[in-house]
Amino acid sequence: MNVGIDIRTLLETRYSGISEYTWNVVTNLLEQDNKNQYFLFYNNANNKYQAPKLNYANAQIKSFRYPNKLFNLSLVTLGLPKIDRLIGELDWFWLPSMQFFSISKNTKLLLTVHDVSWLHYPEFFSIKGKLWHKLVNIKQLCQRADKINAVSENTKQDLVNYLDINPEKIFVTHLGLSEMYKPITDQNILSAVKSKYNLPDNFILFLGNLEPRKNVEGLIEAFDLASKDLTADTHLVIAGKKGWLSKSIYEMAKKSHVKDKIKFVGYVDSQDKPALYSLAQVFCYPSFYEGFGLPPLEAMACGTPVIVSNVSSLPEVVGGAGLLVDPYNKKQIADAIIKLYSDSELRDNLSLKSLEEAKNFTWDMTADELLQVMG
Repeated sequence: MNVGIDIRTLLETRYSGISEYTWNVVTNLLEQDNKNQYFLFYNNANNKYQAPKLNYANAQIKSFRYPNKLFNLSLVTLGLPKIDRLIGELDWFWLPSMQFFSISKNTKLLLTVHDVSWLHYPEFFSIKGKLWHKLVNIKQLCQRADKINAVSENTKQDLVNYLDINPEKIFVTHLGLSEMYKPITDQNILSAVKSKYNLPDNFILFLGNLEPRKNVEGLIEAFDLASKDLTADTHLVIAGKKGWLSKSIYEMAKKSHVKDKIKFVGYVDSQDKPALYSLAQVFCYPSFYEGFGLPPLEAMACGTPVIVSNVSSLPEVVGGAGLLVDPYNKKQIADAIIKLYSDSELRDNLSLKSLEEAKNFTWDMTADELLQVMG
């Protein structure tokens, strides 16, 4: 069987959640499957981006140098070029995320859908973001797909309810976890990461893109409310790259009564995340909406107790191993922070549950389920 895979997201210099997903599933597919041949497609005009290193006997890189905007415009307006014809004869083409694309009718399409957040919360997207989603046309993509991989039961229901997609063509395969996510106890590693990001001794952690959907402003307000019941040296560490409308997050932090206890550390390198999670006393992720929600799961795998929203996919991911809160209720978030931060027995209990729950998510399983669907 010949399988084409779109790896355009792997050209990003700083990997997003979807880039991490694509990398981990692709590498696991190539490592465990020696029966099929894979053709990895990307477009890289003028060699602007560094190509991903995927040197496997069962994989061929198929790169092209079309001007990116012209390439996407042609795909949207003309349905050309047919990517499978550029690559060669394919049985399946896997699209790991929504992209501009076009393939021949006789090539089967496997589409992974991570979320439909722009339908839930259009106000959280810029004009450019709204236009991009309109042009990509997720409903048309789903109708064209032979099989749709939803990353959570919640995303599957969203596809059925919002886009009227036939549930029989949708299967759920959760995201996995890299083996590097585990409790870090090596003091040299912990000290190095603590020094690199200038971290305080005691802190509550948020990690994710800084954008309205993540409810970082709500977390800052909740931390402000909770601070009077926390020890004086307790800080809030906010990690992640700046997203759309992130300016208001920084402005709110400056206005906070506890602004001196709020620290922004920016983008965190993947190899540093396990130590960062391990250093935190609590991980808090009060997002308004997630298609899956990988950061809480990463924290759980490192033994860090988590607080997450009681909406969308987060209860599905966390199971009974974390505290659930209403993301719109700042006091409830604050109370959960106080409760978990102040009760060492509860933290220890949730830490053990988190480690067990995280074992249910591996990239091997994710890749294997996709492979089974393609036959």
